[in-house]
Amino acid sequence: MDKTDKLRSFIAALLACIGSAIGWVGWLIVILLACMVLDYLSGTWAAMSRGEWSSAVARQGLWHKLGEISALAVAVLCDLAIGQIAGSGGISLPFDYSVLATPLVAVWYIFTELGSIAENAAALGAPVPTWLGKMLSAVRRATENEAERQRSDDENTDK
Repeated sequence: MDKTDKLRSFIAALLACIGSAIGWVGWLIVILLACMVLDYLSGTWAAMSRGEWSSAVARQGLWHKLGEISALAVAVLCDLAIGQIAGSGGISLPFDYSVLATPLVAVWYIFTELGSIAENAAALGAPVPTWLGKMLSAVRRATENEAERQRSDDENTDK
């Protein structure tokens, strides 16, 4: 086995271990963080290509990303709290609960970030298919609709 094969095997094993430890929701968070970095970088490159880069605007973008991370943290804490309450027998939920808020918030932010990355790519001069923007918006709307459906199902079971 040459060095390249060893490196590939190591990376595959490392990703398998990480995947096993963090699960599918953890991968959503990793994808979101990667999208946030790419959005920030592509936005910076687009601004620089137009000669409009500003440290104040860049800082504002970082504050925006911190806000997204804070909102995701709220979703994670909601899932943890509801999971603890449901698991303790303190309340009985009319459905099986493992995670709900975290994946919905993460997916919504992922597709928001992807839309922004596509806009930045267009600003850099890359041809971006119109259908890509429509698809990203559709998935984001579908996520919002699913969250609304879940909320309305919960309200209907409370009555």
